[in-house]
Amino acid sequence: MPVPESSIIVRTPVIDSIGELYTASGLGKKSVLLFDENTRKLFGDEIIESMHHQGFRTCELVVPARETSKSVTSAWKLYGQMIEAEVDRGWNLLCIGGGVVGDLGGYIAASYYRGIPVVQLPTTLLAMTDSSIGGKVAINHPLGKNLIGFFHLPKLVLIDPANLRSLPMREIYAGMAEVVKYGFIADRSFFDLLVSRFDDIVRLQEPWISEAVSRSAFIKADVVEKDFRETSGLRATLNFGHTFAHGLEKLAEYRNLRHGEAVTLGMACALFLSNRLGFLEKTGLEEGLELIGRFRFPRGLINRRFLSLEREELFSSMYSDKKKIDRQLRFVLLDRISHAFLHDQEIEKESVLQSIDDAKGWFSEKRE
Repeated sequence: MPVPESSIIVRTPVIDSIGELYTASGLGKKSVLLFDENTRKLFGDEIIESMHHQGFRTCELVVPARETSKSVTSAWKLYGQMIEAEVDRGWNLLCIGGGVVGDLGGYIAASYYRGIPVVQLPTTLLAMTDSSIGGKVAINHPLGKNLIGFFHLPKLVLIDPANLRSLPMREIYAGMAEVVKYGFIADRSFFDLLVSRFDDIVRLQEPWISEAVSRSAFIKADVVEKDFRETSGLRATLNFGHTFAHGLEKLAEYRNLRHGEAVTLGMACALFLSNRLGFLEKTGLEEGLELIGRFRFPRGLINRRFLSLEREELFSSMYSDKKKIDRQLRFVLLDRISHAFLHDQEIEKESVLQSIDDAKGWFSEKRE
């Protein structure tokens, strides 16, 4: 069963009650702690001290803070460290970090001893609202991202919005892509809240940041619960903008372009494609673009990673998307703001190329 909403804890400071939360969830107090180098420096001492004070026995693992850590090589090294520390089925694994740590840790937990429990303690906005919740865990292959993995649900997702204060603004805006996505695909009132309180949320102002994190997390949990293994097409709507985004990430070689930045660009393309195919009215397109226009990117990034690309080049790169079936790209589209659907029929290539051109033209105008 998908992780219930009662297992998603949004609280400050969440670490102070980790012992009672583990006990209530049937988890033991022998825990592997997986950090990246940044989260170890920022949160490690406090978390380890608190857990030891609450009676935990821990095994600490640290990986480089980069996408390339999601690899077979990294996993193999971590398996060895766990074996040497005599970690067995009585242990669980706590992932402290962003999407890289959450994916890698979940993958290791799903495969070690044929599966040990995993707990997610996300420290980025993107991980708090998306990657930590759905139970999809994976590592990368040189030919594509997240191609090798499992469904392995977390027993707990522990979210402390105060941890976001350690992030640079670039990471906040990147995380907001997934937050805004939920407004686009599922909840009109949430979309309206994002429009009215976008600046407060990116400034991490309370109660707006906790509201945005909670509503995003619970929307995702609800979608996952209704379509855990993507049999009805509902869960696929969580990938709004992602078909374009994965192509952009592959062209950037998964470097110098945040996932959320690629998703923001991809959502603009998906809005234009929804309109061009006659599903989304012009007013909906304009509403969506107005919200996307609130995002801020590093200087020169849009030109280097999007505007300078040939549309054919991006189209070809999109075929690395693992969500394609029989070499056919699948797109999540909108027929109105806050209602998405999976378009599982083939779309003419020229329509996709023109939507890329539409988005490039819109971004070019905004820069002038």
